[in-house]
Amino acid sequence: MTSPVRLTDRKRYAIIQAAIVEFRANGFEATSVDKVAARAEVSKRTLYNHFPSKDELFAAILHILWESSASQLARAYEPGRPVRDQLLELLQGKLAMLADDSFLALARVAIAAGLNSPERAQEIVARIGEKDGGLADWIRAAQKAGALKAGDAALAVKQLECLVKGVAFWPQVAMGQPVLNARAQKQLAVATVDLFLSYYES
Repeated sequence: MTSPVRLTDRKRYAIIQAAIVEFRANGFEATSVDKVAARAEVSKRTLYNHFPSKDELFAAILHILWESSASQLARAYEPGRPVRDQLLELLQGKLAMLADDSFLALARVAIAAGLNSPERAQEIVARIGEKDGGLADWIRAAQKAGALKAGDAALAVKQLECLVKGVAFWPQVAMGQPVLNARAQKQLAVATVDLFLSYYES
């Protein structure tokens, strides 16, 4: 997210950056609009002009987070290339994103916030599901091309997600385990792809 030119956009950007710092440091419940406004060096009124509530501000940050992750993982199926190579690249991109400190920190805040609010949890899960759509599209295209067995693409995505996040996301978010280094990410990607393709490859 690059710094914008217009004053109103710069203020919005400053608010978002300040909120990210505050939410990461203090969590959702302990973060106040006053603290965010002070860190952003804007008035409380200015903050409310951009974001009517703390929930709206938090939703905007999650939107940026998910959009960023989706853009990193967006990839069209390439019929002329081996399906294994393409899937490896997709998973390595996902693993690199999951190892990003900012992504993990905000994911922790989002999960904690969701635990205190079922409505917010549903929204978070829905947003995550939307951003996994790129992988589902890739799988559907590979199925249509005959590279993968026909079947439920959404289920295939969930299976891949479980294989990856069970090692490279949930232990880090829930138990404070260290992120995987580049070598471990590659090993996990290879093992996951080989397991997935042992069933799904045509």
